[in-house]
Amino acid sequence: MMKKKSISASKASLVFFLCQMISALDVPLDSKLLEELSQPPTITQQSPKDYIVDPRENIVIQCEAKGKPPPSFSWTRNGTHFDIDKDEQVTMKPNSGTLVINIMNGGKAEAYEGVYQCTARNERGAAISNNIVIRPSRSPLWTKEKLEPNQVREGDSLVLHCRPPVGLPPPIIFWMDNAFQRLPQSERVSQGLNGDLYFSNVQPEDTREDYICYARFNHTQTIQQKQPISVKVFSMDSLNDTIAANLSDTDIYGAKPVTERPPILLTPTGTTSNKVELRGNVLLLECIAAGLPTPVIRWIKEGGELPANRTFFENFKKTLKIIDVSEADSGNYKCIARNILGSTHHVISVTVKAAPYWITAPRNLVLSPGEDGTLICRANGNPKPSISWLANGVPIAIAPEDPSRKVDGDTIIFSAVQERSSAVYQCNASNEYGYLLANAFVNVLAEPPRILTPANKLYQVILDSPALIDCAYFGSPKPEIEWFKGVKGSILRGNEYVFHDNGTLEIPVAQKDSTGTYTCVARNELGKIQNEVQLEVKDPTMIIKQPEYKVIQRYGHVSFECIIKHDSTLIPTVIWLKDNDELPDDERFLVGKDNLTIMNVTDKDDGTYTCIVNTTLDSVSASAVLTVVAAPPTPAIIYARPNPPFDLELTGQLERSIELSWIPGDENNSPITSFVIEYEDGLHEPGVWHYQTEVPGSQTTVQLKLSPYVNYSFRVIAVNEIGRSQPSEPSEQYLTKSANPDENPSNVQGIGSEPDNLVITWESLKGFQSNGPGLQYKVSWRQKDVDDEWTSVVVANVSKYIVSGTPTFVPYEIKVQALNDLGYAPEPSEVIGHSGEDLPMVAPGNVQVHVINSTLAKVHWDPVPLKSVRGHLQGYKVYYWKVQSLSRRSKRHIEKKILTFRGNKTFGMLPGLEPYSSYKLNVRVVNGKGEGPASPDKVFKTPEGVPSSPSFLKITNPTLDSLTLEWGSPTHPNGVLISYILKFQPINNTHELGPLVEIRIPANESSLILKNLNYSTRYKFYFNAQTSVGSGSQITEEAVTIMDEVQPLYPRIRNVTTAAAETYANISWEYEGPDHANFYVEYGVAGSKEDWKKEIVNGSRSFFVLKGLTPGTAYKVRVGAEGLSGFRSSEDVFETGPAMASRQVDIATQGWFIGLMCAVALLILILLIVCFIRRNKGGKYPVKEKEDAHADPEIQPMKEDDGTFGEYRSLESDAEDHKPLKKGSRTPSDRTVKKEDSDDSLVDYGEGVNGQFNEDGSFIGQYSGKKEKEPAEGNESSEAPSPVNAMNSFV
Repeated sequence: MMKKKSISASKASLVFFLCQMISALDVPLDSKLLEELSQPPTITQQSPKDYIVDPRENIVIQCEAKGKPPPSFSWTRNGTHFDIDKDEQVTMKPNSGTLVINIMNGGKAEAYEGVYQCTARNERGAAISNNIVIRPSRSPLWTKEKLEPNQVREGDSLVLHCRPPVGLPPPIIFWMDNAFQRLPQSERVSQGLNGDLYFSNVQPEDTREDYICYARFNHTQTIQQKQPISVKVFSMDSLNDTIAANLSDTDIYGAKPVTERPPILLTPTGTTSNKVELRGNVLLLECIAAGLPTPVIRWIKEGGELPANRTFFENFKKTLKIIDVSEADSGNYKCIARNILGSTHHVISVTVKAAPYWITAPRNLVLSPGEDGTLICRANGNPKPSISWLANGVPIAIAPEDPSRKVDGDTIIFSAVQERSSAVYQCNASNEYGYLLANAFVNVLAEPPRILTPANKLYQVILDSPALIDCAYFGSPKPEIEWFKGVKGSILRGNEYVFHDNGTLEIPVAQKDSTGTYTCVARNELGKIQNEVQLEVKDPTMIIKQPEYKVIQRYGHVSFECIIKHDSTLIPTVIWLKDNDELPDDERFLVGKDNLTIMNVTDKDDGTYTCIVNTTLDSVSASAVLTVVAAPPTPAIIYARPNPPFDLELTGQLERSIELSWIPGDENNSPITSFVIEYEDGLHEPGVWHYQTEVPGSQTTVQLKLSPYVNYSFRVIAVNEIGRSQPSEPSEQYLTKSANPDENPSNVQGIGSEPDNLVITWESLKGFQSNGPGLQYKVSWRQKDVDDEWTSVVVANVSKYIVSGTPTFVPYEIKVQALNDLGYAPEPSEVIGHSGEDLPMVAPGNVQVHVINSTLAKVHWDPVPLKSVRGHLQGYKVYYWKVQSLSRRSKRHIEKKILTFRGNKTFGMLPGLEPYSSYKLNVRVVNGKGEGPASPDKVFKTPEGVPSSPSFLKITNPTLDSLTLEWGSPTHPNGVLISYILKFQPINNTHELGPLVEIRIPANESSLILKNLNYSTRYKFYFNAQTSVGSGSQITEEAVTIMDEVQPLYPRIRNVTTAAAETYANISWEYEGPDHANFYVEYGVAGSKEDWKKEIVNGSRSFFVLKGLTPGTAYKVRVGAEGLSGFRSSEDVFETGPAMASRQVDIATQGWFIGLMCAVALLILILLIVCFIRRNKGGKYPVKEKEDAHADPEIQPMKEDDGTFGEYRSLESDAEDHKPLKKGSRTPSDRTVKKEDSDDSLVDYGEGVNGQFNEDGSFIGQYSGKKEKEPAEGNESSEAPSPVNAMNSFV
């Protein structure tokens, strides 16, 4: 019984697709066959359904299609025929359906708004595009409005409304001040999804007159600016002072202090609301609350969990973001706002609807006359979409009748089709949220059988291995395939054969009697065809004597054997490897026909030696180990290289041979193992000696083969275990006669250097290989698989010839034949070359990314068609880069990384990714010419990982029963920190550890006072950060609580301070303990696991200068005393100054500066005394309020660590974070914004003064990514900084 086995179809894009019916045809990708077969139209490219265009540029509406014969194109506009010939502004690209509407030469985009549809038609049917809705983008101006100042009491909530103009598409909103610096946002102050700015509670530092809302319209590259909004916050202290100045001492006065309030929701209002979102979109839910203290927002899903890996929190957890929503995400989502006074909540009922999506899209159907088939169109959605059919673009109800067609809901059934049944069918699935349109053709073909496998193709296999013999075929109806062996053999049957559906015959275990001629016969009702192929079964290659394990003394010689047996028709190649690598380039390694010999063995020759035998059909290998040992002691005998041979004599001179004899020299106590014979060609290469042959040391004569037209001289070199002798004196010269060349050039190649040429190269014959004068080459070529005659040209003794005017990357048969004045060399063998390559035309499609873990992703893509490669496919390159960190949202220089995957791979791994980050990538195909176009950028995100260790841990303020811990957040959080874990345990005098205590600390804390400790006890602390994934690496530290006695039990070093410069730091400390202590300083990079570096302090000084430090680097330092076990200070952390471009004079050391500072200090002291006297007299002198009101606008610092501008911080922040953002802190006096003022400024992105605002507050100009900053020089410009190009970076 015949046995059948299915082979998987090619993943390449097919011109025709298989249908679901088992009788449907598979059309092979044979170029000649495809050119002959008719095909209905197929839409290959079209513009998006909702197409928003720039009203200032030409409108291009794409419509590309393929078919046989090539299709013609027509368009409808708003449901009626669009006659493009009557509109001079509209043209259609040649051989294409793409429309170009000329807007830049007088046309108006608004005149061409509407719904467009393209139809591609040929004699086999008509395909239609989607309905393409054309709308020009709009960026209207802000409506004029009078804005009243907002006066609000400290602690109250406030909402600043933006109300941007309605644009197409909607604008992107952000808030800035009039110095174009982004307003800082926090848990207290943040922007809502509608663009309004919400204050949970206002503080005095919120007072300012330049709250400005900006709207950016991307399509028109326009930015609109709302009029500035003024906010005045009345603080209770200033209000009380005002009341006190206007009332008598007996009056009751004083405003109520700021009262804390429980949370209330600013948005959304009420207790419940509803939200409808579409499947596959991003769901955004928002809750913003007022209250004092600032409320914290928490989200839950009632009756379920928030979806893992798809849930993100934004805007300080005020926004819940769920990506790629599905119907399962429907339900009630509750946001809870809570502070110390209470909580409130809001429930949002989410309903997920769905536009239609495919379950089974209809696929092209290729049938034979009389066959049956089906087209199936199944889609789902919410609500359930309705299905309608069209035939050639016409509703099927009014389309011409076809008796072979029957419509049954979402299925069309075809019975006994005929050639006239060919058509293109359209399936439309629609509901209230959208529609899907798919074209699928039915192509009825009647074709006699064709066999695509070349005739008399030779297959060679190894004995006892499988043999696969191809018979690629096509026909309609599908032909039946039969196999015969021999010219008049019977049909092949039985279990010893496997017959594949694609026509391939498989012999699972090929035997010698399997050799012969095999005939494939393909037949259907329209005809019959057959093809013969040849099969040869070869003997396997075997190593009959393998190399064996060897132990050899140093300076000896060793030989490994590798004797093989192989098929007489196969040419084996033997390769020797040492430790799986090439043999060393050393003359001591001699490779013979059946062995490897190593002379004068040394210790470095230890290793594994492998013999590999390759043929065109198989490969075998065997290995052995060589061990080198020391030679035993020997008597003091002098060993040396042999003396050179002498008395060389030539006898028996013939045209192609001669006999050479010699007398050996003294062997110098080491037997001669071999003689090396070298020759010199005095005619072609005088003075250059070449290796001729080598003979055993017992032989003193040798018969040498000679080449024609060479003037020979010979010399002999003796070899023993010590080395080689000096060469002998040369023999007499012997000139051989000329002859035809015996051989042709080697290494013939054909590789084009340009897309329209073929560069034929070869290795020229050596001088003695020419066999005579007048060496030339006959170069011949013809295009492969084309019935052309050979083209030949005779060139001089060169090694290259260029054929011009060739097609791009086609195969050529090439041969190069040598000739001289006496005639031609033998007929050369042919090689296959290719004309020049060109850059690939197509980018890889269907790029998909699968994130495996936080540092590894796998990328897939579809291979490009080989025709579009236009060259040798070398592989694919994946460009990927990090866009931003999802935890820091910081901008950084984009460094693209490239991974190259050789060959026709369709996937690859991306290692070394940073956790919790957003990445982009694209894929390009590479050939010998270069890279093709990039695929569209693909965005993917890595999940959270565990954080790095905290940047530092410092323990200060020891008391009897408490220690103060301070720490820095991890340098690489790799996600959202949820907490810190502190573990500690006491250590006694014998260094034994006590019980371990664990404390979990909120992520927003940076210090902790640890109480209820034992006095005078050493503790060891273990500290690490934690994300939702897990805990990161820990940092450890030790500290001791103090005693309750006046004198400490142990000496101690305290108050370690540092004063750091660019490359050095001055370390000082205080010491309490015995005199004459010898100190040392230990230091290292903060957060590093490297060992501490130690510096000895000269004498008993209490200061030391660390030199040779790296600029801009954080260091940890501690001080210890020699001879006191375990006695050292706590750690201190400092940071060196940034590297300066040039060294400037330190004015602090100048005399005039010191005098000036002394005068200022004296003046301040006098003022303080006056203030003190006034206060003692009962008067009030609110210095701080006046200082805040008249603060110098130049001295507002930027937070250098995070690039913010006076952002609102938590109560645990350091004192610097409490400085208010004053009204005066806009720009420096020279009206420029420098790098140290802002890392997020419009000036960084601008183009100088080239971009300007219009009178209505709008900004029109080109904007792009962040550019390199140039240093400001002097006060060259007094104009305000321009916001050109910057807005893009703030949203």
